[in-house]
Amino acid sequence: MTAISRLSLIVLAALLSACASHAPTPTPQPSVYSPISSVNGNAEDVLFRALGLVGTPYRYGGNTPEGGFDCSGLIGFVYRDAAGIKLPRTTRELISMRAPGIRRDALQSGDLVFFATNGGSQVSHAGIYVGNGRFVHAPSSGGTVRLDSLSNTYWQRTYLNAKRVFTPELASNP
Repeated sequence: MTAISRLSLIVLAALLSACASHAPTPTPQPSVYSPISSVNGNAEDVLFRALGLVGTPYRYGGNTPEGGFDCSGLIGFVYRDAAGIKLPRTTRELISMRAPGIRRDALQSGDLVFFATNGGSQVSHAGIYVGNGRFVHAPSSGGTVRLDSLSNTYWQRTYLNAKRVFTPELASNP
């Protein structure tokens, strides 16, 4: 089965799944954005790893497929597992890390997208952009990791910004 066919099947399955709305506000902790040893993957690897976790249960503080994921736990696991990149643990740290900010109309697969789901302008949720206006995330208690559309009114209203993890400098690290 081709990669496009697999992606299409995953997108279709995710579109048929239920909706969730709210993620917890994480507590900031010091963390470092760095390759664990060297980058051993790329944005496509991150994309396929994230899509492969669709359906995994949500768990506050979770960061493994076996135990479930919260939004930042999902991001950290996917980047570490698929590309050997250690990212900060919380959404506040992720949005503050030194990585290029990306305009919404310039999003690419693997970019991190951030939302203020608790109202106001403070980040409280994040996901991994997969392309075609869609992102993978772990939305809330009782839910599962799923694929959603940035064009959904809720996500449009709560969208803050995006960061690019796979920069030219990172890609050129040995």
